[in-house]
Amino acid sequence: MKYLSHYIEEKQTKLFNDLWIFFAFSDKQFEEQKKDWVEYNSIWSGMIIPKENVGKFLIEHKKIIEEWIQEDIKENWIENIIERELINHEAYYTYDIESTVYALEEYNIEDWKILEVFKQTYEKNSQNF
Repeated sequence: MKYLSHYIEEKQTKLFNDLWIFFAFSDKQFEEQKKDWVEYNSIWSGMIIPKENVGKFLIEHKKIIEEWIQEDIKENWIENIIERELINHEAYYTYDIESTVYALEEYNIEDWKILEVFKQTYEKNSQNF
């Protein structure tokens, strides 16, 4: 089953390139990549973006995510997506679904549905620990 990165990697990379977005985790990395005539903002962990492109990035990135969600639902079904994220967030190990609920916020899945899938799949998935 694919994850978000599998679906959006190509489109997101193109968006980053089109909008001159780069990542820098130190002043040295920033200095090596910046253009002197551009004013920058840092909007996520290490993501540096020209100030004039922030709005366009937020709109276009949201579209990419929304397309991914629809594709993911079409290919994998909600219950399988929930189970995948429960596994990914180690809910069967920790017996805590909070990080899974957070990860699936953009899917608009009710908390009770995530808990229901957790209960239905717990025995199968908890045997791996």
